[in-house]
Amino acid sequence: GFRLFALFALVAGASAYTTGIAASRTRSSAIRMSEEAASRRQVLASAALGAVALFPSLARAEIDYDGVKYLGGGDKVDVNNANIRAFTQFPGMYPNAASKILKAVPDSGYKSAGELYNAPGLSSAEKDVIKKYESKFVFLDPKPEYVIDRLNNGLYR
Repeated sequence: GFRLFALFALVAGASAYTTGIAASRTRSSAIRMSEEAASRRQVLASAALGAVALFPSLARAEIDYDGVKYLGGGDKVDVNNANIRAFTQFPGMYPNAASKILKAVPDSGYKSAGELYNAPGLSSAEKDVIKKYESKFVFLDPKPEYVIDRLNNGLYR
């Protein structure tokens, strides 16, 4: 079923691409370039759909992550998965204390607030700030799709 559908999708995409090229040869160059770009997009979309149909394991991404509410949009922050910018809501945490904590997250993640104090280089003032906000931190298992962006998510002001 899926493989036949994928094959059909790829053939239909290729057919649409060649039909678009043939039709565009008789029109002005501006229209032709626009249609060729649209046709290429259609072929790529068909190929992507075919790949998902042929390899359903590629489409098994986790859509509903329960911890998303702790990634910076609420009053609590998941220390193991949130980006450093999530700590801006806690005065005194960002950037120094948060950076030191996030650089030292163990592979298995922090399990409790008490472990945060073991991050190398924390000053006594930074430890006081951590103590102030301990109740605002949660410690979920690290998820690779969030850990990768822990210190730099590519957003700059």
